[in-house]
Amino acid sequence: MSGPCRDLPMETTFSGLTQIAVVVLVAVALGLVLVRLRQPPIVGYILAGIILGPTALGLVQQSEAIRLLAEMGVLLLLFLIGMELSLRAFVLVLRPAVLTATLQIVASLGVTFTVGFFAGWTIKASILLGFALAVSSTALVVKMLEEIDELRSDLGRITIGVLIAQDLAIVPILLVSESLGSGQGLDVELVFRVTVAIGLLLALVWFLGKPGRLILPFSERISGKPDLLTLSMLAICLAGAATSGLFGLSPVYGAFVAGLIVGQSNLRAEAIPATQPVQSLLIVVFFLSIGLLIDLNFIAANWAVLIALVIGVIMVKSVLNVMILRFVGEPWERAFPGGIIMSQIGEFSFVTVAVGLSASVIDYAAYQSAIAVIAVSLLISPFWLITVRRFDEVAQKGIANFRQALAEVYEDELGELERGAQEVRRLTRRLRRWVRAARRALVAKTGELAGQSAEDEPLPGVKVAEAGAPAEEASGEGGAACTDQPDAEPSGDADKKGEEPRIS
Repeated sequence: MSGPCRDLPMETTFSGLTQIAVVVLVAVALGLVLVRLRQPPIVGYILAGIILGPTALGLVQQSEAIRLLAEMGVLLLLFLIGMELSLRAFVLVLRPAVLTATLQIVASLGVTFTVGFFAGWTIKASILLGFALAVSSTALVVKMLEEIDELRSDLGRITIGVLIAQDLAIVPILLVSESLGSGQGLDVELVFRVTVAIGLLLALVWFLGKPGRLILPFSERISGKPDLLTLSMLAICLAGAATSGLFGLSPVYGAFVAGLIVGQSNLRAEAIPATQPVQSLLIVVFFLSIGLLIDLNFIAANWAVLIALVIGVIMVKSVLNVMILRFVGEPWERAFPGGIIMSQIGEFSFVTVAVGLSASVIDYAAYQSAIAVIAVSLLISPFWLITVRRFDEVAQKGIANFRQALAEVYEDELGELERGAQEVRRLTRRLRRWVRAARRALVAKTGELAGQSAEDEPLPGVKVAEAGAPAEEASGEGGAACTDQPDAEPSGDADKKGEEPRIS
């Protein structure tokens, strides 16, 4: 064998390729299932990691290669977020969006500090979990806004503005999160680094938000060349991450800044579609690696606590978001649905808690709990939005009875459930008819075969006479083998010929 695999045993190469094929197939299948259910496909990728991971089927193990590819996926995710940010649209809602995002972070920190005080968490763990709680999912929120036709409305503009402000806050959050485990604590050097990073970021946002596009010096040479363009974008992303690391900042900060620069340049229209396929592939590896780390035994042992945490997170974030949006001046018509839409925990919180685990800021139990809560909050967020909006519509009708209101809210689902139940009953009746018909046919066929067997086969111990053979020869010696009766008593003639009876 020639090529890069010539030194590898065939069984090793085949095993690796088989694992890759299984991972890709399972991830695609579960992603399609989640899309079919109108859920984010990233939950499907996490489920693929759980199913294939060491606590389930055990087909895939966490490895250094998977970890490296997952980190590259995070860098490209930040790079793509930077490219896709519309700074000019963000400037229009700058004040309420930045104020809302800031208050969300402060309120989330207040919640985690309060819970941590009674639960015995460390200050660093409370800070890290507060950061994770504050962030919402940009991809999922955009999808939900599209589904309710609010993406380009006033509700969509303020919600997207808040999400952009959260995206801008991700880099400082990661800087602080990584420094929490360095042993330095929140010292002067850390505060200086974070302040400089935020200052540079704000200056860059102000500069890039001006009218006009940047003209990159090499843009004419790579424009229109897809392969070279993709490779150039990867090089820019990795160069930004490496430069940031050299200055003591987080690599994701450099990747994000590089994305901002490219996103406001003349290459934006070509760079985003050129980078997205590579980023999508690597981000699948990242979410797969998250699934590999989820311990099903831990979830099974703590399922009641995890359910309570999910319900608490969704409810607390919904209430806080609505109150904050009302505080910054948004009317109830926008504050209520906007707060509900942002009630989930964002996918980037996976990165935050992973950083906390690697830096020993949180322990294994807290990490597993956080991963499970984030994944489930992403999964149920669309259902939560639909339920709350329908309850709001029912409340406006003046229905006071809770049971009647519940029936009104889930009227469509109950109708679908009833139709589904009728279809199941119909299919069950048809299946029963098929089973009865098959059973009758089988009994009839069995009887027919038994009759043929009785006609064709002789009784046990009976030899069939061949054509022309004497009957005595066919029946054995004297025909004794033809009877099932016990042997006859010896006759009188036999007594005469035999010995005299013995008298004992």
